[in-house]
Amino acid sequence: MVDRDTDTPWEPPLAGSELEHLVGALERLRTTFRWKADDLDASGLRARVGASTLTLGGLLKHLAVVEDFSFTVKLAGKPIGPPWNPAEWDDEYEWPFTSAADDTPEQLYAFWDDAVDRSRVRLDAALADGGLDQLVHVSGPDGQHASLRRLVYDVIEEYGRHGGHADLLREAVDGRVGEDPPPGWRLRSGRSR
Repeated sequence: MVDRDTDTPWEPPLAGSELEHLVGALERLRTTFRWKADDLDASGLRARVGASTLTLGGLLKHLAVVEDFSFTVKLAGKPIGPPWNPAEWDDEYEWPFTSAADDTPEQLYAFWDDAVDRSRVRLDAALADGGLDQLVHVSGPDGQHASLRRLVYDVIEEYGRHGGHADLLREAVDGRVGEDPPPGWRLRSGRSR
């Protein structure tokens, strides 16, 4: 979907198909978020703004859980699997945010990097198996199942919501600002793709 050989491989096509634009938008948001969280030590990943308890480390772990939950449980109805064990979570929604303070930067980057890798494989397989119109496991209260298109849009919305949080947090840590990574940007922490 995305030409990873260019200086800005995260950019969606200017005039592509619906699928190329949808997956391209998700990849751009993923990359922009990862750029905002990249190359920080434990102190930087735990930094907060004002009275908020939100941190970049918490966002890395939360979005890793969102990736796995969306493209495992919601997509196929399968258990979320390792490294997550929801039975140990003290609060289903807050646990990724609160427990991140106990994780090293290496663990936090690995949680997110690995979850995104798994999500890409699962999404590619689902797209090859039935496209965006296919129904997925998750359903509403009335029993109507969502389409894969809706599932991908929901993950895009999640990144959109937390991308703004990451902007504020990263600026507070070291002044990094910007809408997108600079051309040629590559990961400095975690593993490279």
